[in-house]
Parts: sequence; C-alpha cells; structure tokens
Amino acid sequence: MKSDSEALQEIGRLLKASRKALGLTQEQVSDLAGISRPRYREVEAGASAARTTTLINIGRALGLELMLIPQAIVPAVEALLQPVGAEDDLPAFVASPDGDGNV
Repeated sequence: MKSDSEALQEIGRLLKASRKALGLTQEQVSDLAGISRPRYREVEAGASAARTTTLINIGRALGLELMLIPQAIVPAVEALLQPVGAEDDLPAFVASPDGDGNV
C-alpha cells in the first residue's frame, strides 16, 4: 500500500499530465476549478492534500471524474490504463471456461 505522500504525488502527476495533454496552464485549471493558483500548484506538486470537493472540481476542470473502487480491483484498472504499445499487452480480464470471468 502506498504512503499518503506517495499517493499525493501520484495524484499530482496524473493531474499535471492531464493538464498538459489538454494544453492548459495551472492558472486556467485553477480558474475552472474555482481555487487559487497557489492552491492548485500545491495539489499538482503533491505537496498538499486536498478536500474531496476540491479534487472533484479539479478533475472536472480537466474532464476527469473522481472514482472510488475496491482495492481488490486496482490491478485490473491499472492494467486497463497501460500506455498504448506497452510490452505487456494482455487483457485485464479473461473469461475462464466456467464463465465466471476470473483468470
């Protein structure tokens, strides 16, 4: 399990990558999310935790949605999010002969 600081940094990296992919500045995202630029900068840098409502607003400004998923399916979700052309290009789920969907 990741530490809180590692989780904050990962969220920040994801927000930054999404912002850059959209060609937006930190100021534009902070305006769209209704927060100050310094506050957004802290969240994106992974230096500060944010309230859930703040993360929801930032996510929506970037065309994202905040989602809570059971920890047990995190590996499957991460497999779905692999970059295109990743070496391990296997499906996240494979139907077993008995049809239960487990590998």
